[in-house]
Amino acid sequence: MAHAAPYFGPASLSTSSKVQTTSILVPQVNQTINNCPLPSRIFHGRQNILDKMHGYFTQKGAHQHIFLLHGVGGAGKTQIALKFIHASSCFSDSFYIDASTRDTINAGLKNIALIKAGNTSEDALNWLQGKHNQWLLFFDNADDPEIDLNQFFPQCDHGNIIITSRNPGLRFYAGFDARISDMEETDAVKLLLIRAAQEVTPGNEEIAAMIVQELSCLPLAIIQAGAFIAESGALNTYLGLYKQNRDRLLSKKPAQAHDNYGRTVYTTWQISFNRLSELAQTFLQLCSFLHYQGISENIFSKASVYKFPANGPSEEELQKPLEFLSQYLGPTGDWDSLRFREVTTELQAYSLIDFNPETSLFSIHPLVHSWSQITLTDLEMYHNSMVAIMGMSIATILDEDVHLTQQITTIRDEDVQLALQLTPHIDSLRRGQTQVKPDFNAQYASTYFHSGKMKEAAELEALVLEKRRATLGEDHPDTLQSMRNLGVTYSELGQWKKVKELAHAVLTTHGDLTEGMILDSIKDELEKLDKAVGLRSLVLQRLSETVGEDHPDTLRAKENLATTYRKMGQWNKAEELLVVLLEKRRETLREDHPDILSAMGSLAVVYYQLGHWNKAEKLQAPVLEKQRETPREDHPDTLTAMEILAVTYSQMGQWSTAEELEVGMFKKQSETLGGDHPDTLTAMEMLAVICRNLGQWNEVEMFQAVILLKHIETLGEDHPNTLEAVVNLAQTYRALRGLDEVKTLQVLVLEKQREILGNDHLDTLTTMADLALTYYKLGQWNKAEELLVVLLEKHRETLGEDHPNILSAMGSLAVVYYQQGQWSKAEKLQVLVLEKQRQTLGVHHPDTVTAMRDLALIYHKMDPWKSWKLRFLRKLLGRTI
Repeated sequence: MAHAAPYFGPASLSTSSKVQTTSILVPQVNQTINNCPLPSRIFHGRQNILDKMHGYFTQKGAHQHIFLLHGVGGAGKTQIALKFIHASSCFSDSFYIDASTRDTINAGLKNIALIKAGNTSEDALNWLQGKHNQWLLFFDNADDPEIDLNQFFPQCDHGNIIITSRNPGLRFYAGFDARISDMEETDAVKLLLIRAAQEVTPGNEEIAAMIVQELSCLPLAIIQAGAFIAESGALNTYLGLYKQNRDRLLSKKPAQAHDNYGRTVYTTWQISFNRLSELAQTFLQLCSFLHYQGISENIFSKASVYKFPANGPSEEELQKPLEFLSQYLGPTGDWDSLRFREVTTELQAYSLIDFNPETSLFSIHPLVHSWSQITLTDLEMYHNSMVAIMGMSIATILDEDVHLTQQITTIRDEDVQLALQLTPHIDSLRRGQTQVKPDFNAQYASTYFHSGKMKEAAELEALVLEKRRATLGEDHPDTLQSMRNLGVTYSELGQWKKVKELAHAVLTTHGDLTEGMILDSIKDELEKLDKAVGLRSLVLQRLSETVGEDHPDTLRAKENLATTYRKMGQWNKAEELLVVLLEKRRETLREDHPDILSAMGSLAVVYYQLGHWNKAEKLQAPVLEKQRETPREDHPDTLTAMEILAVTYSQMGQWSTAEELEVGMFKKQSETLGGDHPDTLTAMEMLAVICRNLGQWNEVEMFQAVILLKHIETLGEDHPNTLEAVVNLAQTYRALRGLDEVKTLQVLVLEKQREILGNDHLDTLTTMADLALTYYKLGQWNKAEELLVVLLEKHRETLGEDHPNILSAMGSLAVVYYQQGQWSKAEKLQVLVLEKQRQTLGVHHPDTVTAMRDLALIYHKMDPWKSWKLRFLRKLLGRTI
């Protein structure tokens, strides 16, 4: 950045107070500022950088202090340096040197010589080397990576140097450096309003905040926007104008400037771009079609070894991307990582891209990212090339990882992480108008599936299936694979009708296909899963007969069958298998073996579903403890263990323990999976439950509203998870709003669930229970009774008599009978509830005490003179009823 560009706000005492205050603590010198421009009159913010500079330059020590300010063009590096120099009183002499070329550097040194001693650059260096006072050299715009700055530094152990550059590689010279990026939003808003000559009001600040967010808080872009607003008075309309005319506005030079800086945002970057090699330019332009963050070398290296499938795109169709990738191949045709790093280092030298060594990922400033496409003369060709490179890359990854080639419901951690890394790039590539090859759309769909974006996956899979049917025919293996993938994705979306239609079409047209293929891919996802049970039971029986009960394959088959039973909600059958499985594995494996932990975790889930909270907690707590000992606490297995244990504690009424686990898990999943991932939303649902039990209804409503919106966006309005979210929100409305509004929601949801999931599905039954409670509170006893009778019958078909859901339904129905005056029916049910709760929960459990009270009230209504029953209940309760 050249001379005094007006980047940051007024040079008031308040903005530099920390620098001025702390500088009093060191010896004061009379500073002479030679040829050093003043900072902008509207300088604002950056106090943390100024404080770092002050702290560094006031350190004692017999060495030369060199501080580097580096970052993208337009970030305000020059202004920060000028502000620091003029606000500081640490230096005896300060000299400004334009470091953009060797000639300007030599000219700056000669000026120093003319002021102090001699008339050559050597004279200046000699003078600086001989003077032990606190002089400062300011090398501004040292952007040319071909210039060796060291030859222009005084070779001595004293003095001070500030360098501004787009090249982070100059950190080699510096004792301290700071990367200058976007401003803090509050500072950016103030700068915009000052430059735009607008009054600082809450309304204007709100508008300004939206503008600076769109400009990514880049100082030079904010200055240009402010100048335009000052000239046109268009604060309210600027954002709309910018979105329609971004390129023109960022290329427009203000008519009235606050300094001599003559470049706009775009011309600043164009100068750097023009200095790049052709290969580096092309790389930046291709990356402009990806997301601006999370760009990896793997995207390109994997694409370079793409294997052309028999029915996929031809080499001729992929000529352009292949030509680009070939420039990164070595003599043997292998990927040349060194060549790739040479190109990216060239871009880093101008801060056009950044590199994070911890993640090995590249990123581009959002405005640089969008500007890069403006440099293209053939936008469509570059876009299609990057679409192809991404598709080739994913295809290679799928070839290397068979586990990723099929949509399956057991997804590994590494699959999820890879998919989450690639999904933003696919989103970005799909925004443009381009024709994507069916093979590449299939790769994109697989990535969406593994990242949890099922709607997008289904959309692409339907396109792929349509294309393959037209070009390859119904019987081609690729067409059948597309049918399979689409069926699995529909099942994940809860679109059972479409799943059944697709499965029927496959079985009707291709009766010669192995039943296992259909069962494992589509039928296993249907509600009843009867055929899957039959198949897996047969497999288990034959393995038991041929290799024995203790063989690993037999145990694995036993676990698979238990998993199927769990999907069907047949918890008792799953428990029976898993108890044996855990016992067998403990005979041969260590307690911390992954297979042991897996079996314990599965059995804990079953115990939870059966309402055996103590058993579930005893199994799940050690599982979580062992998994937390692994290097990665954010591993999906660890998070799953935390989730199950948190839910178990909540059922046991230990809300503080549950909250501690759930908050930790929610943070981890938000960081690793993102806010939209199904697992993150599940954690949010559990937090809502905890908040509800703590009486924090506003937080509950907030969580549930977010969950509902996310489900509608990603899964659709008819998905079971969406309907469940509506039910949960309705329950919250029951606490916050009127019951009539809640009833309307619940009736609609129940109709949808019956239509989509069927009458026996657990979600349908849960909604029935909620609606019955609403009818009860409205005094509509007959409607509540009608629902609860059906609910109790359905629960008895699938759950054991001791299950909490059955006891809850019995207790609710008893209360309804009580309200209707049907005392005998109420008594019969309530006696059963009390007996079961005394056995499972104990006499002193709150639920048992409540059941005793309810039964006492029933007895009182039936026959007030049966005092022996009341005395008996008093004795059990230990209190007066």
